[in-house]
Amino acid sequence: MNRMILWGFALMALPAQAAIIDISPGPDAEEMLQEALILAEPGDEIVLAAGTYQIRNQLSLAVDDVTLRGAGMDTSILSFKGQTGGSEGLIVTGDGAILKDFAVEDTKGDGIKSKGVDGIAMIRVRAEWTGGPDPENGAYGLYPVQSKNVLIDGAVAIAASDAGIYVGQSENIIVRNSRGEFNVAGLEIENSNYADVHDNHLENNTGGILIFDLPDLPQKNGHNVRVFDNVSINNNTGNFAPEGNIVAIVPAGTGMLIMATADVEVFGNRFENNDTVNVIFGSFVEETDDDDYITHPRRVHIHDNTFGPSGTNPDDSEFGNVIREIVGVPVPNIVYDGVMTLTQYLTFGMKRDERHSIHSNDHGGQEPYANADFMGYFGLTWLHGVTNDPTEHKGDLQPLPPARVVIRGKDVSKTEL
Repeated sequence: MNRMILWGFALMALPAQAAIIDISPGPDAEEMLQEALILAEPGDEIVLAAGTYQIRNQLSLAVDDVTLRGAGMDTSILSFKGQTGGSEGLIVTGDGAILKDFAVEDTKGDGIKSKGVDGIAMIRVRAEWTGGPDPENGAYGLYPVQSKNVLIDGAVAIAASDAGIYVGQSENIIVRNSRGEFNVAGLEIENSNYADVHDNHLENNTGGILIFDLPDLPQKNGHNVRVFDNVSINNNTGNFAPEGNIVAIVPAGTGMLIMATADVEVFGNRFENNDTVNVIFGSFVEETDDDDYITHPRRVHIHDNTFGPSGTNPDDSEFGNVIREIVGVPVPNIVYDGVMTLTQYLTFGMKRDERHSIHSNDHGGQEPYANADFMGYFGLTWLHGVTNDPTEHKGDLQPLPPARVVIRGKDVSKTEL
């Protein structure tokens, strides 16, 4: 076999070189962008030049290991105002996607959604409804669901009618250095496992941070969520969620809500100027036929947080008025709803291996804690047993381990992509 033939075989064995595909604003930009997303090969990078792109139809990315990169979240803007096709702005179903440095605005439904993927990074992306809070806005800004190895870093979400940054039914999650503002929920982790939520700023939402579990979902009984070094302040925007959404129950003025989930550690955060309550945790109290769903929270560990003045003007809603009437104003910094199962009542408290722990917080001179006993002893709502002694939570809880997220073979837990 001669040398030329050998070289030919060698060239055939080399992997295809990753391509860089440039897209610029213009009348054909939407067609060119969607074509690039469909025809891209793993490793390719699609680059959005600066400018505003008028997009009328949902975009989709199903190829693995593709990067979509713009010139900045305030510079490369995908505007879906007047969207006529599909409901999401961009939906990702390919593994290992990296989305960075662009914005999606005014989508008909969710801004950027990933579903069923292993590896999704949303870095310095913005999802916004530019008209401000409105129940007609899309539900979620940034929305990984049923996914694993999720990184949201340096992102911004504004004016979602459910949650600005929402990770649901997923595992191995990091949400960091991001901002949620004027959403119903600024940042939400739901039915998910092994999440680190840190160094985020939540302000002017209805509720700043929500960590909870819901019944009747494929993945339930979430656990191992660390929430640390965040700022949740001034979350007093009126609740504008469409009627029937679970977040419609959240009273305006909520710094953090934890519901029906397990192994949540909350530390090093600052909560302040939330008119209803800084932190509230408790049970899911609606009826459910889901026999595998656990309605009450287990092993919630709240320590070393800083609290500023809050709870001075609880929301005039069903939930807000219950808080006002039972625990009084100003509302203590940390409120436990006190709702327990019948078994817990009969055994005079929580199981030892489910107990919570509250300690070492700076309460700024405000009442630290209330067990509101929302349902009353044995369900007798007229016989409330409000207590203010947090030492009832004596769980011997140790720090949770850090979350680990691997995207395209790289551990991004402490490094950047």
